[in-house]
Amino acid sequence: MSNDVRLRDVEPADLPIFYEHQLDADATRMAAFPSRDRAAFDAHWATNILGNPAAAKQAILLDGQVAGNIGSWQQDGVRLVGYWIGKQHWGKGVATRALAAFLHLVTERPLYAHVAKHNVGSIRVLEKCGFSLEREESGEVGGNDVAEIVLVLR
Repeated sequence: MSNDVRLRDVEPADLPIFYEHQLDADATRMAAFPSRDRAAFDAHWATNILGNPAAAKQAILLDGQVAGNIGSWQQDGVRLVGYWIGKQHWGKGVATRALAAFLHLVTERPLYAHVAKHNVGSIRVLEKCGFSLEREESGEVGGNDVAEIVLVLR
């Protein structure tokens, strides 16, 4: 394996892989975001991601295999970025390399990321790619109080 990370447009065949990634209990704890059932997942992707022409969305490939996804969208007057890497690919630098490549595709600045405060790995990925702490917030996700970090790339 060469650990080659590339981005490409999302294809319909990617969605079952993305669905399985977001079901992982460890991943949902790290993201502080609950998994969706299949119907809710499909509806979210159809409407908010694939159906949103203003959203940038890419599949992340590791050695030619789908390892996750990365995207950017407008929300509450700012452009956000988010990514989800399959747990089996954690710790290999996939997120950092994918985000670095994605930042060449999405050049609008400022670009914001919301990360659960306990997700130190994702915070480090963002910092490696030039993001810096904007503020800390607390809120509710899925009925749970969540402390989060907001990072920005200017």
